[in-house]
Amino acid sequence: MSIPMKVFGLTIDPLTNSPIMILKNLEGDKTVPIWIGLLEATAIAGELEHVKFSRPMTHDLMKNMMDQLGVRLAKVEICDLRDNTFFALLYLVFKDQEFSMDARPSDAIALALRAEAPIYVEEQVILKSKDVDLGSKEEVQSAEGKKWTEILESLSPDEFGKYKM
Repeated sequence: MSIPMKVFGLTIDPLTNSPIMILKNLEGDKTVPIWIGLLEATAIAGELEHVKFSRPMTHDLMKNMMDQLGVRLAKVEICDLRDNTFFALLYLVFKDQEFSMDARPSDAIALALRAEAPIYVEEQVILKSKDVDLGSKEEVQSAEGKKWTEILESLSPDEFGKYKM
C-alpha cells in the first residue's frame, strides 16, 4: 500500500555534508529521509522556494516538454529500497494510456513538485528506511534507525534549517 507524502524539507547530513530530502506523510507520523545530490537538492529547494531562473533548469525543461507533448504526470511513487538505494516510478498519462517509468527519487520529486503531482511512498519502503543508519547509510540494528526516525519525526518546520543554495 502506498502512503501519500509531501516534501517536508531539506537538510544537510552533518557527517557527510550531503543533502537529505525529508518526506513526511500528510498526517505527519511517518518520515522518510533520502540522501540526494547537490544539484537535485538545488532543483527541489528552488521549486519549494518558488525561485524562478532566467533559463529553464533540467526539471523545468522536462516539465515543459511533457506539457508540449500532452503528457501528464499522474503521480510519483517511491517504490523500493534495496542496498541503501531508493527507487521511484513516474506514472504518466499520454492520450488516455497510462504507463510507468523508472526514475531516481530526487528527479521524480523535483518533477512532481513542478507538475503538482501527488507523491507516494510504498509502506514497505517506510519500514525498510527505519533500519538504515543515517550517518553511514549502512544497515544496522533497528534501534539506531528508530532513534533517527524519532528525531526526524519530532521536528517541527520551525526547527528545520532551510537548505542553502
